[in-house]
Amino acid sequence: MTTEKAIFTRIELLIGPEALERIGSKRVIIVGVGGVGSWCAESLVRSGIRRLTIVDSDSVCASNINRQLMATTQTVGQPKVEVLKKRLLSINPSAEVTALQQVFSQATAEAFHLEDYDYIIDAIDSLKDKAWLILMACQTKGSLFSSMGAALKMDPRRIQVAEFWKVKGDPLARALRKWFKKEQCFPKRKFRCVFSDELLKNHELSATSGREPAAQERANGTVAHITAIFGFTLASLVIQDACYNYK
Repeated sequence: MTTEKAIFTRIELLIGPEALERIGSKRVIIVGVGGVGSWCAESLVRSGIRRLTIVDSDSVCASNINRQLMATTQTVGQPKVEVLKKRLLSINPSAEVTALQQVFSQATAEAFHLEDYDYIIDAIDSLKDKAWLILMACQTKGSLFSSMGAALKMDPRRIQVAEFWKVKGDPLARALRKWFKKEQCFPKRKFRCVFSDELLKNHELSATSGREPAAQERANGTVAHITAIFGFTLASLVIQDACYNYK
């Protein structure tokens, strides 16, 4: 059987044993494991994160297959977090992966004990729930990294990282800032975001798409190479911070 030490030989060559040990000691929570969060989870576990909590209330559906790591024709109908957990443990059976099929919201926030984590990854789509995760995460000592909108993008060269209040050209960031100002409730500290300033338009669904016409009003076009790079970039922020930002 493959040993855990053998799995991480190449990353140890790159960063050294001490940094690899630091990575393995960190606790990470990813809220939202769709197109962005699922790839982030994969990259973290492959990079040595051993204690990971994944949160998502949804089950896999056919329209997830084009961009979500664990979504295949064989997993449709299954809880996303359970399918993803199985895959992550197939990568590193020694990892401690906690799968929570729950909604993060203002009402449920305290049950997640965000204060217990070194890193909090925001990959939520819902505006209000995303805002509350950001507010709650910024009250902890853990580092928060947040994904802005990954839909309606095609060009990976336009994916960037910036502090939240400096994000430009992203409708989700704009909507979040508007929400914070309306509620007069602001994050207590700065945090970094992954975003793209590209914004394309949806096309109309074809008659053979198999989806109700109303579905186009509820969703935006998305491709795997963009959501994956968003997720990998979030993972890179965690790994680099764990490697180099320590006392």
